[in-house]
Amino acid sequence: MINDRSRRAPTAAVREAHKIFKAVRTKETMTEYAKAQKALHDNRERLKAERLAREAEAANRTKAG
Repeated sequence: MINDRSRRAPTAAVREAHKIFKAVRTKETMTEYAKAQKALHDNRERLKAERLAREAEAANRTKAG
C-alpha cells in the first residue's frame, strides 16, 4: 500500500524551515569558498614578494660585480 502522507505538500512551517536551513548551508559554503580564495590570494602575494626580492638581489649583484 502506498503511504499518501509522504506525498503531501509540505506545510508552511516545513517550507519556512527549509528556507532557513538553505540560507545557513549557503552561507557556510560561501564562507569556505571565501577562506580558500583568501588563502590563494595571500599565497600569491607572498610568492610575488619573494620573487621581487630575488630579482632585486640579482640586479644588485649584477651592478656590483
